[in-house]
Amino acid sequence: MLTRLAIRNIVLIEALDLDFAGGLGVLTGETGAGKSILLDALGLVLGNRADSGLVRAGEDKASVTGSFEFASLPFGIATALAEAEVEIEPGEPLLIRRQLKADGGSRAFINDQPVGAALLRELGPHLVELHGQHDDRGLVNPRGHRALLDRYARADVAGVEASWKAWRIAEDRLAVARARVAQASADQDLLLAHVSELAALAPEAGEEEELAAARTAMQKGEKLADDLSALQHLWQGSDSALAILRGAARRLDRIAGEHPLLAEALEALDRAVIEAGEAEDRLARAAEALAHDPMALDRIETRLFELRAAARKHGCAVDDLPDRMVAMRAQLDAIEGGEAEIAGLERAAHEAQLDYQARAEGLSAQRFEASQRLDAAVAAELAPLKLDAARFRTAVVRLPDDRWGPGGIDAVEFLIATNPGADFAPLGKIASGGELSRFILALKVALAEEGGAATVIFDEIDRGVGGAVASAIGERLARLATGGQLLAVTHSPQVAARGNGHYMIEKSSEGTVTRTSVHLLDAAGRQEEIARMLSGAEITPEARAQADRLLERV
Repeated sequence: MLTRLAIRNIVLIEALDLDFAGGLGVLTGETGAGKSILLDALGLVLGNRADSGLVRAGEDKASVTGSFEFASLPFGIATALAEAEVEIEPGEPLLIRRQLKADGGSRAFINDQPVGAALLRELGPHLVELHGQHDDRGLVNPRGHRALLDRYARADVAGVEASWKAWRIAEDRLAVARARVAQASADQDLLLAHVSELAALAPEAGEEEELAAARTAMQKGEKLADDLSALQHLWQGSDSALAILRGAARRLDRIAGEHPLLAEALEALDRAVIEAGEAEDRLARAAEALAHDPMALDRIETRLFELRAAARKHGCAVDDLPDRMVAMRAQLDAIEGGEAEIAGLERAAHEAQLDYQARAEGLSAQRFEASQRLDAAVAAELAPLKLDAARFRTAVVRLPDDRWGPGGIDAVEFLIATNPGADFAPLGKIASGGELSRFILALKVALAEEGGAATVIFDEIDRGVGGAVASAIGERLARLATGGQLLAVTHSPQVAARGNGHYMIEKSSEGTVTRTSVHLLDAAGRQEEIARMLSGAEITPEARAQADRLLERV
């Protein structure tokens, strides 16, 4: 609830610190004293548009700080803060500060963390619910009527929402399967051709690398062929180097015994013959290894061309061609098994739809039954609020199939007719602001809703009424404030007497300077203010006695 409102340099307010408690707080004062300034200041905290005209004349900036305290943060507030990455310690007050500049622009802070005004607007409906002469939010907005009726009916909305999600998931799966099979069917002839082509090609993983290596080796052999042929010629024939070495060794062998040096020479020559023989052997083996078949090289190059062309065609690497062929075969298999899969998914989607419809129909019945009770409860509140000629109706209308959703199959709207014979119309179409506020009061009393805003404000709900009607308004406001916080701007002494806390707003002038101030009244001050409200400018003993009677009665 709102526990403190600190205002600096807003219009006629120079500096003001107001502390609020739970229960019913009433704000009174003469017309023009500045009650609307308080609401404008609070509106800044709730994210209303920053108007530089609110800055007090002669000042360059203004600020408003609202302090809100909760036993535990409401879910909507906690969620919004978490999404905005604003951290608040458990049990810590929620401090919202808004600064305005006289030359335009504003800044906002939550617990000294800078935030955007959009976040304040998101938090606003969870913090304060304002009902005034030009109310266009809260209970007047039909977008919230269904949720209000569901809370009143204690309906199983969560079950319907879960069933709706299950139905959507089943339909999405069916749609994906249908699209996949349809696409595969459309490409079936092309797939068959591709699979046949790849099957004939029979690509193997790693084949490209092996073929490329073999081609490189053959190309090297082709380049070395002439050199190898010339080298082999040197070692072959009667006049080859090796034949000469061998002949020399035979001659030397016949005379090697004549001298030790000749024996050593023979040994060296024998070694040369052996080394030359080994060289000849290696040249022969190299020639054999590098020998190439021109037809084989052509076959390798043709194979590489075909593999690489297929890879380009299918947009993949050569090594991925086997996997691509497997994937296309799987697509063909899916076409054959797709109809069975779709039939199963269709059954699942139909069953999910039936479950959703059954739950939604049950929710609709709960809404209709609750609407009858709510209509009767609101009707019982209208006569005491001088709305006895008016009628209230909760319209529960079935939506067309394409507008069904997680909230069910109904649209809900609160309708009223203010005069006998008049047609029912939305709440917001009422011409009289006073009538609208009293209708809202009757509806809130009937709903006794939980989970609404932490603080409820009624601005001049008693305008144009008095006596028993004003007393009835005061009694209902006090009842609504039980266990919560409700603030009422009022001109009615009957309403003011019901307050747990009474704030008097007054305007004073010192020379050319005008100021608005607010005071929390004690018992004596309350008596005097209520007497003023009863009698006007001159407070009479009779007015004070009547004020005492009003205060004693509550």
